[in-house]
Amino acid sequence: MKTTIFSSLMGKLILLCSLFALTGCDNFLDITPPSQVAPENYLLEESQLAAYTIRYYQEMFPTINNLYGGDMATDNATTKGSNDRYLPGKWKTPANDGEWDFKHIYAMNYYLGTVVPRLEEGILTGNTANLKHYVGEGYFLRAYQYFYRLRKLGDFPIVTSVLPDEQEVLTEASQRKPRNKVARFILKDLDEAIELLSNNPPGGKARITRNAALVLKARVALFEATWEKYHAGTAMVPNGPGWPGKDKDYNQSYNFPGGSLEGEIHFFLEEAMKAAEQVADAIPLEENNGVIRESLSDPVNTYYDMFASTAPDAYAEVLMYRPYAPELNIGSDYNHHIYYGYQRGYTHQMEQSFLMNNGLPVYAPGSGYAGDDYIADTKIDRDDRWRLFMKAPGEVKTFINTGNIEYFDEAPMVYSADIKYSTATGYMIGKGFSHDLANQILNKDATAPILFRAGEAYLVYLEAYYEKNGKVEGKADLYWRTLRRRAGVDPDYTKTIAATDMEKEKEVDWGSYSHGKLVDKTLYNIRRERRCEFIGEGYRYDDLIRWRAMDQLDGFQIEGFKLFGPSQALYDPADLIYDVDNQSNTVSSPTKSLYIRPYQVSTGNDFYNGLFFIQAHYLSPIAVKHFLITASDGETISTSPIYQNPGWSTVAQEGAQ
Repeated sequence: MKTTIFSSLMGKLILLCSLFALTGCDNFLDITPPSQVAPENYLLEESQLAAYTIRYYQEMFPTINNLYGGDMATDNATTKGSNDRYLPGKWKTPANDGEWDFKHIYAMNYYLGTVVPRLEEGILTGNTANLKHYVGEGYFLRAYQYFYRLRKLGDFPIVTSVLPDEQEVLTEASQRKPRNKVARFILKDLDEAIELLSNNPPGGKARITRNAALVLKARVALFEATWEKYHAGTAMVPNGPGWPGKDKDYNQSYNFPGGSLEGEIHFFLEEAMKAAEQVADAIPLEENNGVIRESLSDPVNTYYDMFASTAPDAYAEVLMYRPYAPELNIGSDYNHHIYYGYQRGYTHQMEQSFLMNNGLPVYAPGSGYAGDDYIADTKIDRDDRWRLFMKAPGEVKTFINTGNIEYFDEAPMVYSADIKYSTATGYMIGKGFSHDLANQILNKDATAPILFRAGEAYLVYLEAYYEKNGKVEGKADLYWRTLRRRAGVDPDYTKTIAATDMEKEKEVDWGSYSHGKLVDKTLYNIRRERRCEFIGEGYRYDDLIRWRAMDQLDGFQIEGFKLFGPSQALYDPADLIYDVDNQSNTVSSPTKSLYIRPYQVSTGNDFYNGLFFIQAHYLSPIAVKHFLITASDGETISTSPIYQNPGWSTVAQEGAQ
């Protein structure tokens, strides 16, 4: 069944249907016209609905590389380079394309516009529960696409139907709706999905489930609530000073549905909690026995294996995952790459954020921290999430389907320029690392990334409750203790809060800040919990932007493990070259730091001077093309109903202010 879901249907599906060709729409809303299949002959029975929505899973949901590798270019993980968003002036307004894209939204509008009336009229054939489920998938997928646009662009047009190929109609449809209105629309779509979806659809958790929709709803609501709170008083929030939406007639009289910005924040926090607790109350966390397996005789650790499984259906915490079918040549290269390093690695800043298992920060008196002279020492008496998901030198790589046991290098190759056989930081990526050698074969990795899991619901409720009430009690208290207990950490979070020194935390955790100011210790530790629980799962950047946690970046240097200390003796001195010249250097200089600095090996590295951030970069720019094709004369951008995001230029290839 898993194979059918993500592979065989791909080649057999008759893609989309339409009453007309929409060549003009492609110029206005970036809509790709569907193939010419008579709609009266399609989307009439269960298998057709199932095939239509599954077609978009492959395109919309992230691969394991994009998901478990998604923390790159944050304070959690890095390669030997970073992202242009940290170089003001380097990231520029594009002439074409960009994030202003309606292709998948259009496909879901067509689908819902066709099947919802047919479901209500009772003319669809098949199992009633399954028919409802597949209609619910359409609502979910449209919401998922809109959430992507919300994160990238903020204000965005809300289009719910297939539009005629008429310039006036398409231009009007390009009007951007305030971001909170977009977020409310997403929640409404998800409410429709939740009413229709099953938790036991054909294909199991390889398909969208009701619980996945609840978690997505909680995720969206928390994102919007915290964005509005921490970007308040800026042009990034509707009706804020300089908000560009006010320059357009259609937004000039906009008022918040909640009565005020504070009312909107309250609304979204409530929605986040209500959705999250439905999942957290019903779904237990997977058990963690703390075992790092190195042989078949070692006890299985279901918490670790949940992320490294090829079919995670059996794990209660998993709500939805993305399967692969290597037997049909559909697989990934994720494990093949992290098996050797792929120039990736967790950061020194990430390592420092994990608590000791007694609940104390590493710097606190009595913490028992063994230091970081050696990478393996950082795991001693530590939060299991660091112990399990960072691969230390000397640990076994694979012991399944192999007769030749390999181990991680005692001296990680931080000095090599080889992309495949090196690591940027020495702290090797381990989330989703399979101990099965069969999954290390290039493009044959069947490890299935988890798209939604119950643990997120625990975290969303905790954060939303504190943001709303300013305290931790009741279910928030219960959920936090449950998460810490599973991580092998003393569940008494008050001990951690009392021992927290924000002056130390700010050196290693961008999330210690919001709008350039340190947050309170309780909120910081809630954010720390989220950071550690989601190590390697790709949540970090979205969290940083909603918290407005990068205003303070002004030359921040990302670091890896402590190379210049006792660990230096593990290396051939000929491999460690520094302070010579850009062509000869292989590692950063100890005069810069005792910790390896992947961006400071060569002055030719764009990020040699560190990472910088400006407010405009919290959102992406809209490409110039979209202004021109909606302008009244095709030339005068000010006549377009679209407005550019704050700080960004409407001139192609100009950077943000």
